[in-house]
Amino acid sequence: MIGKSRPCWLGIMGLCVALSALAQEKPTDYSTQVPLSLSGEGPWYRLELPLSLQLSARQSDLSDVRVFNAAGEPQAYALAREQAQATQSHSLTDVKWFPLYNSADAPQATPSVRVKSSANGTLVEVSPTGQQEAGEEVLRGWLLDASAIKAPLQQLVLDWSSERDGFQRFSIEASDDLQHWQDWGDGQVARLSFADERVEQHEVALPGQSARYLRLLWQSPQAAPALSSARLASSTTSSLPLPLAWSQPLAGSSAKPGEYTWQLPLGLPLEQVRVELAQANSLAPVTLYGRQDGNAPWQTLGSGLLYRLTQNGQDVVRDQLQLPGHAVAQLKLVVDQRGGGLGAQAPTLRFAVRSTQLVFLARGEPPFSLALGNPTVKAANLSLSTLIPDYSPQRLAGLGKATASGGAVATLQPPVVAVTPGPDWKKVGLWAVLLLGVAALAGMAFSLLRKPQV
Repeated sequence: MIGKSRPCWLGIMGLCVALSALAQEKPTDYSTQVPLSLSGEGPWYRLELPLSLQLSARQSDLSDVRVFNAAGEPQAYALAREQAQATQSHSLTDVKWFPLYNSADAPQATPSVRVKSSANGTLVEVSPTGQQEAGEEVLRGWLLDASAIKAPLQQLVLDWSSERDGFQRFSIEASDDLQHWQDWGDGQVARLSFADERVEQHEVALPGQSARYLRLLWQSPQAAPALSSARLASSTTSSLPLPLAWSQPLAGSSAKPGEYTWQLPLGLPLEQVRVELAQANSLAPVTLYGRQDGNAPWQTLGSGLLYRLTQNGQDVVRDQLQLPGHAVAQLKLVVDQRGGGLGAQAPTLRFAVRSTQLVFLARGEPPFSLALGNPTVKAANLSLSTLIPDYSPQRLAGLGKATASGGAVATLQPPVVAVTPGPDWKKVGLWAVLLLGVAALAGMAFSLLRKPQV
């Protein structure tokens, strides 16, 4: 009897192997496939995942992303999302500021100054090159001494005299020698009184570059306010965050005045949102909420003051909110109606996520393809240090490059298991045979136990 049980065990093992083969992944298990073109030196290749491709996934953490070769064999890969973390450490440093004056007859001219500095480059004195009579000079801006900060500058924080309310708009220039200046764009701060409340905006984003000196020249109004403090936030990370990838405009809906909702294609870790302010002279204190699905409670993501105001013939716009990077699939914007609201129809909204890089080890014959869109598969990505044994952040930039060929996305039929209603009779039959085999084996064991010992 014991000898006859061996064929049963072999049959059970064969059935298990057959069931395992059914679970083997194939390119056709995914709803979207994109051909990849390779350039540079392999065998590792780096692919910047466009947001349009990320939206083709069916799992918010991109667990259903795969790379296949020409034979349909999956490739080992890693998602380089740890490079998209914000920053490892920040510092906020108080800096010295020096006034920049202009003649009242030529307020648009760049102030000409005479500078004294110490041996290490720290500014000691900044004065006009020419003497002007009292009452003829205009405070045009400020020169900030950032020579003591060696890390890239991320943010400027200003405070100014209380008698100057409203918006303050100025240009930002950077220099290392006080002779050659690089344009860093425009900055804007504000202090507003609204419905017995005071709304203040002190922070201005900087491009994340190093500079010894900053020059701020006021544009609107042309005369600068008296500063009471100036601070610079810097980052000490060795690598900057990956850039933001912005979505196309997303339509929303409104169930009641002052509340607007948007449904995202899937849960995404949002870094910023931009709300369209279609009407001029819009002023809206807002709070943004998010959640993963309709059954979860709303969680506060951020708040702020959105506006589009016309000043001196120009639009002054603030339409973005910074978010903490939590994964959400639904958004709700609640507007304080005392500012006039944003209208009965929901404004369009664009969202931004950090770019994601996929690195894979090319094995087998090309062409290679990227596959996405399967709600049931498990994550298969490795860590970068496992995929590339001598990995370093510097080496990541030197890997070969993979790109989606022509940007064409081939959408296939979803996997049969995901769309076919009713039971899968093939799997049911296999499981039934397996269970019958186990039952037969148990019966044989039971009969052996009942047999009298000789």
